[in-house]
Amino acid sequence: EAGLAPHRIATVHRARVTAISPTGPVELILPVHSQTGDFAVGDWVLADPQTHLLHRRLLRKTVLARRTEGSKPPQLAGANADTLFIVTSCNADFNPARLERYLALANEAGTTPVILLTKADTAADARTYEQQAIALQRGLAVVTLNSRSRDVATALAPWCGAGQTVALVGSSGVGKSTLVNTLAGAAQERAQQTGGIRDHDAKGRHTTTSRSLHAIAGGGWVIDTPGMRTLRVSDAAFGLETLFAEITELAPLCRFSDCTHAHEPGCAVQRAVAAGALDPERLTRWRKLVEESSNTTSGRSGPRGSATAGRSKKR
Repeated sequence: EAGLAPHRIATVHRARVTAISPTGPVELILPVHSQTGDFAVGDWVLADPQTHLLHRRLLRKTVLARRTEGSKPPQLAGANADTLFIVTSCNADFNPARLERYLALANEAGTTPVILLTKADTAADARTYEQQAIALQRGLAVVTLNSRSRDVATALAPWCGAGQTVALVGSSGVGKSTLVNTLAGAAQERAQQTGGIRDHDAKGRHTTTSRSLHAIAGGGWVIDTPGMRTLRVSDAAFGLETLFAEITELAPLCRFSDCTHAHEPGCAVQRAVAAGALDPERLTRWRKLVEESSNTTSGRSGPRGSATAGRSKKR
């Protein structure tokens, strides 16, 4: 394979795949029996530098896959992302239950989640949103910013250095495309289209219609994704254990090993709720996501898709 060159997938369409090669952007020719759905934006592949024939995909470090209601195979949202920027606004778009779904997705994929709170300049008290976001997961980084500000690149620099890849997810209208344009700066050949939001519910129009890879001015890479308003959690046991660490740690103290934390006697989780140490709404959301995940989970999996047989191996 010494004669092949590394390429990175930049866009995946229904009938074609484009990539960034050592000499610039190219359209790849897929081998026989290969489909565009086999590849994700951010994938590293080997291809012939002369014919642009794709030879094979290299092993993924991380992969972001989501399942929507009614879809059969998971949709590949991006590959080889070191950090997942979960973008939400300081307005009606802010939804803890939806943010928890994104966090479970990031945890399961093995990426580092970071919540970006946009439109902070339009909120009466952005600190309230920040405190709610920080409480969603232990050690979670939360950054409050104005997407159009010149300070964005500096605020996000710890995750956007040379060789680093970040992916952006969130609802339409929260400022993802604006962030991409700000981060890419002059390095971007074509700016991402941006749009407004509706006043009554803070929901935006889908200005980004496909996933794409862009170079960041500081030497890193950013994967932009279309807006998501629904996200199903599936096969995310590890991601949920990390997200709800306070429940995960209390579970072994319950009287019964298969305690559902709903009605069993001797439940340590219910004791924590009664003592005010655990938010009952948090427990309700945990129960819903665990049930949703178990309906499509055949076995527990860890980050980067590594299979594990027992719960004890997660810790």
